[in-house]
Amino acid sequence: MPMNRSFLFAPGNVARRVEKALTLEADAVILDLEDSVAVSDKAATRQRVAQALSLPRRGRVYVRVNAPSTPFCYADLVEKLKPGVDGVVLPKVESAADLHAIDWLMANLERERGMPVGSVDLMPQIETAAGVQRVDRVFQARSLRPYPGAWRVKRAAFGAADYGHELGLSPTLDEPELADARARLVLSSRAAGLENPIDSPWFHFKETAAFGRALERSRRGGFQGRLCVHPDQLAPVNAAYLPSAEEIARAEKIVAAFREAEAKGAAAIQVDGQMIDYPVVHRAQALLDAVKNSA
Repeated sequence: MPMNRSFLFAPGNVARRVEKALTLEADAVILDLEDSVAVSDKAATRQRVAQALSLPRRGRVYVRVNAPSTPFCYADLVEKLKPGVDGVVLPKVESAADLHAIDWLMANLERERGMPVGSVDLMPQIETAAGVQRVDRVFQARSLRPYPGAWRVKRAAFGAADYGHELGLSPTLDEPELADARARLVLSSRAAGLENPIDSPWFHFKETAAFGRALERSRRGGFQGRLCVHPDQLAPVNAAYLPSAEEIARAEKIVAAFREAEAKGAAAIQVDGQMIDYPVVHRAQALLDAVKNSA
């Protein structure tokens, strides 16, 4: 299973940044056709992104298309959904209809181009007031499909900047103003059977201590990774979304102690003063499995 810790944005119209991004240790690079590209340059940028898809890369490559409500989204998908694209990031998703329509178009483009249907990942960004308010209904798009096949939406991403702007928020560095939206996205994702979501970019480049706190809160709050907007963010992000050595040791101790107790017929024990039963053991085992898969 691929790691989903770091998704690095690269503006699709800046060739040197795209080329550099593809060499870095990001789990995925997102070639951007949306916010980092001026309206007048969007058509030309599609061609640059097409060229970039043939370049060597370390990880997966996604393309962020323009929002479904714009006149650019259709052409972005038609021109860019080709072999070499691992996923599509869809911004400003606000309804199940948005996801259903894009999934339908992607399925037909894959079929037309000889690609396995459902092979290209679709990651919606939840970043508007309507998107957060309706997030449970957004994830119901899966049940709207009248055609078979694997559901391509594995996880969603949070966009704090657009969300905060739309609500008129002025978040402080520790961002308590955004805690409710983040918790809602985590809860809705898991309730819908999706993976844990991807957290929003961090834009305060010089606030490294605050970034460290944000990463700790994010992982403990249920996010599995982060959108990145600068290469310097990759190392701390990749490290932050893996368990610490202390957490791994604790999980190993819990699993070993419980196995020994279970063999004797016990299903509730204490380890260092903490009650351990099946839910706690399953969580500890999941942590160990994630570490093993990342190796």
